[in-house]
Amino acid sequence: MSTFIVIIARCLLVLLFLPFSALDKLLNFNQAVAQASQAVALPWLAKVLIGVGCLVEVVMSTAILTGIADRLAACILAIYCIVTAIVWKPFWKAPDFRFRGNSGGRDVFWDFLKNLALAGGFFLLAFGTNAPGVQRFLNHPLSSSHPYADFHQE
Repeated sequence: MSTFIVIIARCLLVLLFLPFSALDKLLNFNQAVAQASQAVALPWLAKVLIGVGCLVEVVMSTAILTGIADRLAACILAIYCIVTAIVWKPFWKAPDFRFRGNSGGRDVFWDFLKNLALAGGFFLLAFGTNAPGVQRFLNHPLSSSHPYADFHQE
């Protein structure tokens, strides 16, 4: 039962990326590039960023699900979430952010906070819940958390 809970928790963490965001980038590549072009000035850079983003989402999510270098993958996805929040969710630029009523800026603000909250979950997976966990990660960043080590005993 505990292995099942670990699998479900990891699936929930990567649910946004592996089946949905990465697939959306692949199926709607031109629209994703057009959206990215609003944040970067060079069209070729927007294509590269979307491609790299898709690769990060697929590879790191797969690593988290399989437990192979999952701690490093979680750290990379945490940083990815923070960067995408800052670059793609600039709620502070929305002129209606501070207004009452309907506000596109507040909608972007909630997406910004969701990205940061997701980053926190990935950092917990990478580092654990205490300071020695951070040091263990820094000493052995490619190590696995061995999430399914007890699988054979259940």
